[in-house]
Amino acid sequence: MEKYKQETRETELAFAKLAKEQGLKVAFVTYAADDAVLNRGNKLIKGKKAIEDYYSNQKLQNVSLEWEPVFIEVAVSGDLGYTYGPYTFSSVDSSGKETKSEGIFHTVWKKQANGKWRYVWD
Repeated sequence: MEKYKQETRETELAFAKLAKEQGLKVAFVTYAADDAVLNRGNKLIKGKKAIEDYYSNQKLQNVSLEWEPVFIEVAVSGDLGYTYGPYTFSSVDSSGKETKSEGIFHTVWKKQANGKWRYVWD
């Protein structure tokens, strides 16, 4: 079990690092399973292509999203798990108004046929 938890933790941290270094679109598309679902503003965005489109159409500038898992659980089967922890999001809209929010994220991870962990819910 610890092996699978460590794999999930490393994947979550790599996901957060990619978001910080290359932006949300790259990170959320890279780590999405093909059938991933995002919940954004009480709207479900279903599938990797829809996630890519969603991030392509964002108008916010200077976006920053940082997070770190504080809890990880993985099924005995070693192919499904979830994480949660604190996040901080900040951005600037087209009028120059800065927004910052903090909260708790929750991600569900599924090990893919190629052995890589990808999120199926965020």
